[in-house]
Amino acid sequence: MKHPFIHWLVSAVAIGVAAYLIPGVTVTVLGALVLAVVLGLINLLIKPLIFILTLPLTIITLGLFSLVINALLIMLASWLVPGFSVAGFWPAFWFALILSLINWLFGIWAKK
Repeated sequence: MKHPFIHWLVSAVAIGVAAYLIPGVTVTVLGALVLAVVLGLINLLIKPLIFILTLPLTIITLGLFSLVINALLIMLASWLVPGFSVAGFWPAFWFALILSLINWLFGIWAKK
């Protein structure tokens, strides 16, 4: 999965699958495609800064606070992307967790 276009499509499919599995999360096809780009930008530009600022809390919670950060970033993305909505913190939390798992599985599959 070296090509950026393939990575973008796989991310959009993973978003669609995660949205299908988590009640309270809805996404359109166009929303999934846009969300894949927006989440990539959020993870590139905003997440490292937030990670550094919350590092002490993340260390104290043995890394579990990073799950909260991911959920909050998903909620930010739902505010930014039309065609993608999250009903609250817990659906965003589970969506982020399932999306990470699906992307991890796709990554393992792509290496074979």
